[in-house]
Amino acid sequence: MRYMLTLFVFAFVTIAHAADWPQFRGPGGNAVSDEKELPVQFTEKEGVRWKAELPGRGVSSPVVVGGKAFVTCSTGTRDDRLHVVAFDTKTGKKLWHRQLNATGNTTAHPKTCMAANTPVADAKAVYCLFATGDTIALDHDGGVLWYRSLVGDYPTISNQVGMASSPVLFKDSLIVPMDNIGESFIAAIDTATGKNRWKTSRPKDISWATPTIRPLTSDEAEVLLPGPKDLTAFDLATGKKKWTAAASSYSPSLTLTDGLIVAPTGGITVYKPNADKLEEVWKSPKYRTGYSSPLYYDGRVYAANPGGVLFCVDAKNGKAIWEERLQGKQTFSASPVAGDGKVYVLSESGRLLTIKSTGDAFEILGTSEFKEECLATPAISGGALFIRTDKHLWCLGK
Repeated sequence: MRYMLTLFVFAFVTIAHAADWPQFRGPGGNAVSDEKELPVQFTEKEGVRWKAELPGRGVSSPVVVGGKAFVTCSTGTRDDRLHVVAFDTKTGKKLWHRQLNATGNTTAHPKTCMAANTPVADAKAVYCLFATGDTIALDHDGGVLWYRSLVGDYPTISNQVGMASSPVLFKDSLIVPMDNIGESFIAAIDTATGKNRWKTSRPKDISWATPTIRPLTSDEAEVLLPGPKDLTAFDLATGKKKWTAAASSYSPSLTLTDGLIVAPTGGITVYKPNADKLEEVWKSPKYRTGYSSPLYYDGRVYAANPGGVLFCVDAKNGKAIWEERLQGKQTFSASPVAGDGKVYVLSESGRLLTIKSTGDAFEILGTSEFKEECLATPAISGGALFIRTDKHLWCLGK
């Protein structure tokens, strides 16, 4: 039975096509790709497949499904014009561009904007949640399937520093996290109609964490959502709380892999789920990640410290494998991603480091410079990296 469940979890995490990167941090939210021949670096003369101009700013990540890359942006003197753009992944050609007016509050910290939540896509549609609470489902040709103003439905929704939690999908349910100082909740929205399947109240507090789906059987799953004070599991079919553990996180998202939960908790804590309880495997306050989420890859946990320190530790016991302080002032908002024996770490100043994932010493395989602000987590698809900078979407690969 345990073997069958392990196979199911693996199948769920890789349910998207191998070339797809359908949500924040990719399939299953684990930030790992199984693709090969991924790029090491690029220069002005080689390594860039294409570069497309974006209509506005955004800190949301690109998602890639069915040969299309989807990106959200926001513009306007009040940051109240919202955009969804689709590009052909082979050529970089803009396929369509849809716009809508914001209905919610657009006040935010200068570092972020209304296009902060990463969209999620499947074979039928792309589902976009903006920091204003505006939510829209578009088919792959840009046609509107449905639209909702969550602030119109729940007027007290408010976050004066900006919202950035991203929605995720499970079958025909869009899981929308809405932690804020007003009417705070998590909801499952029917992907066909845009109506609530269920809605569960949350504490009135700020969080930017994206939920993680934890499959239990072929028909059952639970939603794990970190908050400022705890980690809560919700039944995916009903929205009822199943269990709560003392594991707080305001911003980064957790990783579920190899039977473990890697959680940012003012550092990093690794848990092993046991029925409705979490057993702590190890914990270290040293490995602080700031805005970025920790990465689990091939038995190791990687973290980017806000002070410009990179960590690599053994996932089994938390012992350091290497620790490296980068030269120059390097800060990180983007989460590291990995694939093909490489770990990609992108700094806010636009420096992309490609790090070797094997061996006991820190080794840089390549360094690339975008010379633009980079706050969004990269996507991996079709043997390429998709990097969203302040003004462009880049596709890097052979």
